Amino acid sequence: MKIGPIELPNRLFVAPMAGVTDRPFRMLCKQLGAGYAVSEMVTSKRELWKSLKTSRRADHTGEAAPIAVQVAGVDPAEMADAARYNIDRGAQVIDINMGCPAKKVCNVWAGSALMKNEPLALRIVEAVVAACAPHGVPVTLKMRTGWCEAERNAVALARAAEAAGVAMVTVHGRTREQGYSGLAEYDTIAAVKAALAIPVVANGDIDSPAKARAVLAHTGADALMIGRAAQGRPWIFREIGHHLATGELLPPPPVADVRRWLVAHLHDHYGLYGEQSGVRSARKHIGWAVHALPGGAAFRARMNLIDDCEQQVRAVADWFDRLAEQHERLPANDDCVALSA
Repeated sequence: MKIGPIELPNRLFVAPMAGVTDRPFRMLCKQLGAGYAVSEMVTSKRELWKSLKTSRRADHTGEAAPIAVQVAGVDPAEMADAARYNIDRGAQVIDINMGCPAKKVCNVWAGSALMKNEPLALRIVEAVVAACAPHGVPVTLKMRTGWCEAERNAVALARAAEAAGVAMVTVHGRTREQGYSGLAEYDTIAAVKAALAIPVVANGDIDSPAKARAVLAHTGADALMIGRAAQGRPWIFREIGHHLATGELLPPPPVADVRRWLVAHLHDHYGLYGEQSGVRSARKHIGWAVHALPGGAAFRARMNLIDDCEQQVRAVADWFDRLAEQHERLPANDDCVALSA
């Protein structure tokens, strides 16, 4: 599996998710079987590049290559500048955001709203490709199936993007109108794959090894991108990779391993955000990790009252130690280990 000249270790990707796929989370997912991860979207607005939020999103210290950064905006020149800015800070792949359904993004006609304006979308692609070409940096595109059910234009836009020099296309199997509701459909992804020569990545509702195998079979996609199902369950990449390679299912991970992964992740998280912000933003990761585990709801409520990093880590470690006394591995019941996709 390659993105332009860049060879990847496997075809399991971490989806860019605002507020989630920061550097510590990407590094954890790569450690647990993901072959590729895309950053949270970085704004194309130059006046925001020095903001604390953007500087954290552009921080790739210690992250394994390739470094992929997603840029978002509506102005071709600004998007080209954003691509160059992030290349200067280590980006080896630039991804264009045409998939985000958030109202605050779509209201300014960025993200998936660009699918409603194909001429502008293509000008953005052309500008970003031209900015990246002198650096030998491939450009990828993430999109949805279309703006709404009546306007599924992913195939047409993907063909135009390929002709403009995009090296890979990822399609989330929902329209912008759907947001994250309903079920993803894969016929459109299959049609995009059939229409293109470059790699196509399937995204949407991939939450188990069996679903991963089924989506690959249905779409013929070259790779899979996993988002919400990795929240609190980053070892899903290892589970899927093992199943695709052997046809077998791995047992749930040992509780002691989950404890070790989460504690290390928390320390990395504090290192990026600092104590005051880090202890608060870490709560969601802890909440996902204990979601539906025995006693998890009560622990999550108690965790939200802790405002000290050292106390937070100790509480998490102690809670998993007590869980390990009752269960060597995480409970095998799917309701206890999987989040809704």
